[in-house]
Amino acid sequence: MGAGGRDFHNFNVYFRDNPEFEVVAFTMGQIPFAENRIYPPELAGDLYPNGIPIYPEDMIVDLIKKYDVDDVYFSYSDVSHVYVMNRASMVNSAGASFHLLGFKDTMLKSEIPVVAVVAIRTGSGKSPVSRYTSKVLRGLGLKVGIIRHPMAYGDLRKKRVMKLSSIDDLDRYDLTIEEKEDYEP
Repeated sequence: MGAGGRDFHNFNVYFRDNPEFEVVAFTMGQIPFAENRIYPPELAGDLYPNGIPIYPEDMIVDLIKKYDVDDVYFSYSDVSHVYVMNRASMVNSAGASFHLLGFKDTMLKSEIPVVAVVAIRTGSGKSPVSRYTSKVLRGLGLKVGIIRHPMAYGDLRKKRVMKLSSIDDLDRYDLTIEEKEDYEP
């Protein structure tokens, strides 16, 4: 269960090459027009040669029954505790276990120092804080790169890896308005 960002990240770092799991679907509750899509095989990896279907979150109970799902992983964070627990109850009542992955399972591996900027919801100011932090670190003579999790907008294959170095790159990657708002300032 996700919102087209953290769920893809969690899949990539925890499930993608993990033969102990078979991921049968992503569900999305927040991104319009994300339904009836496929997480492409190029991103899903060798265990998923046909990719992974993406369904609306309101189909979760039917999907649990259809695929005889054992475990559901909740992978977005900008919702209330009540919302999460309501989803947990729904999943449990359909016969599956409900899980949240911790940071040890989802953290990117790095051999160099990392500063992580996180917040509890969209719009909290992560991007301006990241830009300011980057500016301060560059002022100290350090090389800085900013990494963010994938977004569900547009053609996921084309956005596998993007390097944005100038304002012109925003058009080169055919970014949506939502993505441009995050990158432009």
